[in-house]
Amino acid sequence: MDGGGGFMGPPPVPRSPEDVFRDFRARRAGLIRALTTDVEKFYVMCDPEKENLCLYGLPNETWEVNLPAEEVPPELPEPALGINFARDGMNEKDWLSLVAVHSDSWLLSVAFYFGARFGFDKESRKRLFTMINNLPTVYEVVTGTAKKEPKDKTPKNSNKSNKTGSKPSRQSEPNSRAPKMPPPKEEEESEGEDGEPQEDHESALCGACGQSYDDFWICCDLCEKWFHGKCVKITPAKAEHIKQYKCPSCTSSKRAKA
Repeated sequence: MDGGGGFMGPPPVPRSPEDVFRDFRARRAGLIRALTTDVEKFYVMCDPEKENLCLYGLPNETWEVNLPAEEVPPELPEPALGINFARDGMNEKDWLSLVAVHSDSWLLSVAFYFGARFGFDKESRKRLFTMINNLPTVYEVVTGTAKKEPKDKTPKNSNKSNKTGSKPSRQSEPNSRAPKMPPPKEEEESEGEDGEPQEDHESALCGACGQSYDDFWICCDLCEKWFHGKCVKITPAKAEHIKQYKCPSCTSSKRAKA
């Protein structure tokens, strides 16, 4: 599953569900990057004047916009064809959401294509799906729905945290912005009603890469999504001088309206 859209020649055997999941996760990271942190570059590359274009997530966590494979049948399932044609006929956010939905469908088809090719049995397919299903979809990351659902789950004694900085603490002083701060993973698992673990881990996902907590976060003042500093190229020192932070998606949307 190395290189390009997939692999050439016969696949190495055996392959496990974990191998296929790693490939899925890497391609997913590339697609999320295209639709969030690299959205301006992606928008320009999807020129409606060009031929039918596809968005590919690659196994090295990068992405590319390219023409579909020429061979029939293709080596791997192909992404949605002609995503560039709808670009100027839709609201930008709606267009990105549509591309995200098709990207989710493509990711699943590639993963289970590998599963079929590697001869996964029922239990292996179930294990693969469970690992995939534990991640937010590309659509959920791009639209922010993965973080909106648990928004009403407000920690009782954590009412203040800095907008940017290191890992949030429940010993912070009161402030109304606390529900926006992603909860620490170890505390999510240990606290909850009736002594059961809380399911707040989705609220601690980066709006760019969809992964969990990191050392430094920054919150967009417009869409209120949280981002790893490294994903949006903001350092703690730089963040100290930002009065109002706007993420790449909100910046490009505002530019489009202007």
